[in-house]
Parts: sequence; C-alpha cells; structure tokens
Amino acid sequence: MEKLHFSIAIKAPKQKVWDVMLADATYREWTDVFNPEGGSYYEGNWNEGSKMLFLGPGSDGKIGGMVSRIAVNRPYEYISIEHMGEFINGHEDTTSERAKVWTEMYENYTFTEHDGVTTLKVDLDSNDMFKEMFAAMWPKALAKLKQIVEK
Repeated sequence: MEKLHFSIAIKAPKQKVWDVMLADATYREWTDVFNPEGGSYYEGNWNEGSKMLFLGPGSDGKIGGMVSRIAVNRPYEYISIEHMGEFINGHEDTTSERAKVWTEMYENYTFTEHDGVTTLKVDLDSNDMFKEMFAAMWPKALAKLKQIVEK
C-alpha cells in the first residue's frame, strides 16, 4: 500500500470549502470526475462513526461503489474515511477477496486557512492497481471543487 498526496489552494474560508465539498448537490458536481458513467453520490451522513456508501452507475448501468465509515470528523479541520469494501449488485461486500483490496484503506482531508485561502490536503491509501487512475483523477476533481467554491 502506498500513500498518495494531493493539495489545492482555494480562495475561500475553510468552512465554505468544507460545506461545498460535503453538501450533497455540490459533492455530486466535483466527484463526477471519478464516475464518467453518470456521476457519483453518497448515502449516509458525515458524522463520525457513520457508515457511508459512495455510489455511482457502472458501465453496465448497475449501481456500484464503496462501503466506508467516517473514522474521524473534526468540522472544518479534518475528516477521515475508512474504506471497508464494495457495493456490488445491490449489496455490501466486505468479506470477499475483491472487497478486501479496499479494507483498511483511508482517505483523509485536512483543511488549513491562511489569509482567506484554504489549503485542502488529500492523503489516501492506494495500491498499484489504482495509483495511476487516482493520480490522473484527483487533480481534476480538486480543480473542479475549487471552481465550484470560488464562483
């Protein structure tokens, strides 16, 4: 497993960046980069300890995605998502060999603000199978988030 790091400076207070990043409607906008088949969305809430499903349609038209848990939530400062498996064919899979690829992988977001500019840092675990894909998609997703927040 390898840690990937991304960051972006956004001209807005960290509370606004946080709110736009996590709100349902705007989450769907900036994360559509990850799912060109028809957009990404989540089911659940961002409360610490809560289960979250990160979902979207696949190329076969079926809904798929990640089964995760909000490991840490310090509003406007830090949020950590623990991935626990996959959502496949209408059910949660946290035990198969395929699902275990995701277990104990984290996505961490850190928000720091200086003079009205928020730096959003993203640190996430990856394996060789996803490293190249994430390296291509994350900068695009963060640029889109910046555009939404700053408009």
